[in-house]
Amino acid sequence: MPETGGVEISKKDPDGRSMPGASFNLLDDAGKEAASGRTDSQGRLAFQDLDIGIYRLKETSSGSPLHTVAADQDVIVNPGTAARVTVIDPFKPAELTVEKTDKSSGKPLPGAVLNVTPAGSGGESATVTTGKNGTATVQLPVATRTGTPYKITETKAPAGYELDSASLKITAKPGTPEKVTLADTPQHRPTHTPSPTETAPTPTASDKPAPDRTPEKQRPSTPRPGASASGAAAPAPSSATPAPHKATGSLAHTGAGSTSWLLGAAGIVLAGGAAVIIAARRRRTDGSAHTDGGSSRDGQPRIREP
Repeated sequence: MPETGGVEISKKDPDGRSMPGASFNLLDDAGKEAASGRTDSQGRLAFQDLDIGIYRLKETSSGSPLHTVAADQDVIVNPGTAARVTVIDPFKPAELTVEKTDKSSGKPLPGAVLNVTPAGSGGESATVTTGKNGTATVQLPVATRTGTPYKITETKAPAGYELDSASLKITAKPGTPEKVTLADTPQHRPTHTPSPTETAPTPTASDKPAPDRTPEKQRPSTPRPGASASGAAAPAPSSATPAPHKATGSLAHTGAGSTSWLLGAAGIVLAGGAAVIIAARRRRTDGSAHTDGGSSRDGQPRIREP
């Protein structure tokens, strides 16, 4: 009778806890199923009476919502003994979604590059870039049941935005989706402030307009409103009121030349008035003398009538 052997499986998680309910298949060298089963409450599973040879151990289910299946591995079955195999199921990774938005408007920002690094020692970093919808998704390995800390740092800001160098810390838990939203501030264009040497220049004497020293007689005359270019008066509109009829003859001269003439005429008038007043007074005197018996104008004595 040919000799046989067996395989004993111990199933655990990264924290060292036993995992019941995990399903396994054992395949021979031809790829056919030689045995299958599930781990018990202690996380154990045994296959017996196996032919000597090399088998492929394949986990089909972890039996836990927090764990994923382990990778396939080869097992050698020797005669009269059982090959002992410990299978450790890793925790399911956390799915991290990073959203980048405008701090003022909240619109999504594509083109942001972010680095996701484990906060503790060990572990691998991941680099993501936000797409058109402003988001990026990455799978983060989780080492413990309570979660693994990570820090998220922006290494390149979207065009036209300031780089946010502050890191955001999160704890990625097994099988749990995580979403974080980071906002960037638009870049402000610097306002140029003039230096003391760039102050406005003080106007010099040469910058000021020189006064017009042209003699008044040589200055070009400015046409009066209503006059044509040749100096003639522009014709009045037909709707204007006709000017009153002017008498023929010359008008009295006005201006500085007529002032002396007016003063002279006034003096003659005043002198003539004074002479008339004197003559009137003399007549009154002479009349009263005649009435009182004096002489007449011809020098003869007048006879007063009874």
